[in-house]
Amino acid sequence: MSDELTMTMTGNLTADPELRTTSKGMSVVNFTIAHTTRSFNRSTSQWEDGSATFMRCSAWRDLADHIASSLSKGMAVVATGRISQRSYQVQDGSTRTVIEMTVDDIGASLKRATSQVTRIQSNNHGAMSTAPQTSSHNGNGQGFGIPEDDPSDPFNQPAEF
Repeated sequence: MSDELTMTMTGNLTADPELRTTSKGMSVVNFTIAHTTRSFNRSTSQWEDGSATFMRCSAWRDLADHIASSLSKGMAVVATGRISQRSYQVQDGSTRTVIEMTVDDIGASLKRATSQVTRIQSNNHGAMSTAPQTSSHNGNGQGFGIPEDDPSDPFNQPAEF
């Protein structure tokens, strides 16, 4: 829906993602992302941690399976999803309100880490198979580089003026 509130959040997973299957056979994973603000204190010349924000997250279907098999406690992640608010009643009768994210996409943050991606491909029958996602590495620590020369690649030909 166009009126849904979307958000991108960075942070660290507070625990391993918890994968379960619904009674209808659908995968769902639940996890929490913690984001701590940091600010530079000019008088001490030190970075200081501020308050932490904890976002309870869920993801469904194939994304849930991929998260459960790829991410773990402590990993830095970047997640984007739809924000919702819900209220519930606890045993003492009081009402609690929580804000949650239904994750549409998530990945490991590459700010202080590297990653190797395995692309999931489906065939015409819906079955999934894995094939390594290849990329050249130019040794500059960025995990990508100039691709191998491929004569059939039209972008590898000189420009005509």
